Amino acid sequence: MGSQYLSNEELLVELAEIGDYQGSRFDWSGFITQVRLKAGNHTFCVFEKETSPFLTGGAGICNEFGLMEAIGFEEIGMGDYFPKLGVGLLKREDELKYAFYKAYPISPFSIEVTNNGQQSVQYVVQPKECNGYAAKLVKQLSIQGASLRIDYSLHNIGSKVIDTNEYTHNFIGIDGHSVGPDYCLKFSFPLELELMEKVYTPTILLLSGNEVKWSKKPNHEFYCRLKGFPENQQVQWELTHTPSGVGVRETSSFPASMIAVWGASHVVSPEVFIHIHLNPGEVQSWTRTYDFFSS
Repeated sequence: MGSQYLSNEELLVELAEIGDYQGSRFDWSGFITQVRLKAGNHTFCVFEKETSPFLTGGAGICNEFGLMEAIGFEEIGMGDYFPKLGVGLLKREDELKYAFYKAYPISPFSIEVTNNGQQSVQYVVQPKECNGYAAKLVKQLSIQGASLRIDYSLHNIGSKVIDTNEYTHNFIGIDGHSVGPDYCLKFSFPLELELMEKVYTPTILLLSGNEVKWSKKPNHEFYCRLKGFPENQQVQWELTHTPSGVGVRETSSFPASMIAVWGASHVVSPEVFIHIHLNPGEVQSWTRTYDFFSS
């Protein structure tokens, strides 16, 4: 597995080479495997599962398009292909509904990488037409000080409407500390818990106003969605390991269509979704900025 880096006086960002990740779920471009805050040598990224291979599982900061519903999936039959943005054309092998966790055969998109010095890199995911769907994705990662900025631009160059969502699965484990009462997750406005996946999730997550905390170290994966966020405001969340004061903050440039929190004993992932609707010929752009800090 190869790596490339963005680096300045404050941050070191490790990026997977195209093809290091070979799964059918997450965007292959700009796949961040580690972020290191040089002052104090603090790390932020972990694997999705402690024992899972990187080739198919998530890691670090990686994004996904169409978590719940794949573009064009319901229009095709067995043996046909559908597009997974950022990945390639995936093959439908049965009559079951689309499942984000399933490993579909892939015909990968071509991805061009342009390095702009040590502090910026651009990825262009070239389209393959598939049943009238075709989209070009341009993603640029850049660092300034202790901030990492990701700019996305999706171009619909096909003949059909693209209606989907995108989010970043942030696999965060600050300095390898286990998840539990030492962590605090703050949002930029008060929220409420809803759609908790497991019966034990309400006993693990404690929500008060805009703060999510943990009553204990979780023994299983947990998941919930959050409601009550403004429909017209950008979202900011901040995850801090309270004893050390080390943390990360993400600020989005768009109003959220959904907010979720997933995790396990070694990882926390706040997830902010954007709704994407593109008529043929249209372009949609958005930005996520991550600030890494130590008090």
